[in-house]
Amino acid sequence: MEEWNRDSKRKRDDLSSVPNGMADMAMLEALEKQGTSLEAWDPRTLKKLVLAFERRLKDNIAARLKYPDQPERFADSEIELHDELQKLKGLASAPELYPELVSLNTVPSILNLLSHDNTDIAIDVVQLLQDLTDEDAVDDNDEPARVLVDTLVDNNVLELLVQNLLRLNESDPDEMAAVYGTLATIENLMEVKPAVAELVCEKTKLLKWLMSKIKVKEFDGNKQYASEILAILLQSSEANQKRLGQMNGVDVLLQAVAMFKNKDPKSPDEAEMLENLFNCLCGLLMPMENREKFLKAEGVELMIIIMKQKKSAYGSAIRALDFAMTKYPPACERFVDVLGLKTAFAAFMGKIPINKNEKKERFHEELEERIVSLIASLFGGIMRGSRRERLLSKFVENECEKIDRLMELYMRYSNRVKAETDRIDQLDLDDLEMDEEEIYIRKLEAGLYTLQLIAVILGHLWCSEHPQMRGRIELLLKQQKLTKKDVQDILQEYHDNIGDMEGAEEKERSQAKIQKFISAFD
Repeated sequence: MEEWNRDSKRKRDDLSSVPNGMADMAMLEALEKQGTSLEAWDPRTLKKLVLAFERRLKDNIAARLKYPDQPERFADSEIELHDELQKLKGLASAPELYPELVSLNTVPSILNLLSHDNTDIAIDVVQLLQDLTDEDAVDDNDEPARVLVDTLVDNNVLELLVQNLLRLNESDPDEMAAVYGTLATIENLMEVKPAVAELVCEKTKLLKWLMSKIKVKEFDGNKQYASEILAILLQSSEANQKRLGQMNGVDVLLQAVAMFKNKDPKSPDEAEMLENLFNCLCGLLMPMENREKFLKAEGVELMIIIMKQKKSAYGSAIRALDFAMTKYPPACERFVDVLGLKTAFAAFMGKIPINKNEKKERFHEELEERIVSLIASLFGGIMRGSRRERLLSKFVENECEKIDRLMELYMRYSNRVKAETDRIDQLDLDDLEMDEEEIYIRKLEAGLYTLQLIAVILGHLWCSEHPQMRGRIELLLKQQKLTKKDVQDILQEYHDNIGDMEGAEEKERSQAKIQKFISAFD
């Protein structure tokens, strides 16, 4: 990130040539030039700086109007305006004064400078906004931060920031830094006011810009940050997910991750970008219509290719497939048709490539949980026909080794959930004020959800009425001193906690499926 700190580094270096006796005075002067206030910030100080800023702004507007074709005649006023903007950056050390800044009606004047003909002035404003909204400034100052951010949004900060972003040229180091600063400011605004995530996509061309940045083959810090911002915009907004889907976002993201199907990222930053891109893809796959686009764009085939190559995107490809196939039978059918079962069950049996940079144990666990979810999705999406037979036959081959593995995972997650339940039982719940829902969430976090999916897979196998599979399940349960009732209990808890987020009818359908398994184990 060296380039982002270029200005402050240059200013520090400037002091190195000053004789020792004058260093202190030179440092004070340099600090003043940077806008670091040497007196305590209070309403009076702020008003004085605001008045000075407004005066310099007025002078600059007048000079530009009077000498529009003679830059040398308004250059001095621009330098003075730059200096006043630098001084205002010191306000970040006194966020409690933000409401005062708003009441002085200075925000519109500052924001209008994002459209200034001199890009350097617009960049100064980006830096100022980034500093004022930085988490270090707004932490513990929630209300003043909200007042400022609401005023910024009301005065079109999003539109102006993105309009300025579109004219920045990243071949210029200062403008490249301003791109990063713009993205940082938008992220800061979202932190204070989450509604900004949808507003910025609705009112500006930010999504289009982010996609064009992700399409660029060369890697840099701004491409990484663009992928991170896009992931944030998509993670909890269905409107943004649908909007990007309509903008050919699925194709763009598939092309971006396809660059890593045969190779690993060259650096930790590039690896983080790749993870962000997969986060974007998974967020994008939430709406059903985007899963259709994923299928048409041969996303299933690409993910299987990535898995077969066994590079660092292996686990992310499994995660994307899990999202694509959940409650979407066409993707499950395609997965079987393009011979994905062999690749998926190799992962299920623990034949997982380990990247030297991954933390081995947790990486393994996350992949196990994803692959269990993927197999549960396959069973849920393929209910009959030759594809169903091919899926079931996987659990018979090699003397039912897949059922052995399933029961191994069942025991591991069952023990984990039991340990967490015992911990909860030892706590004084009245003191902790934990209700039943919070207890259930604690158990889910300990592995209950994966255990429930394993029980669902066992339910599918049992309902096939295949004597060899049934015999193997009963034998393995007996060896662990368990009965079918233990599996029923897990399924019953799952049944009772199915929510109605997708509507009452879907809840009823889901519960009926689980009830069928419970009854079959009688």
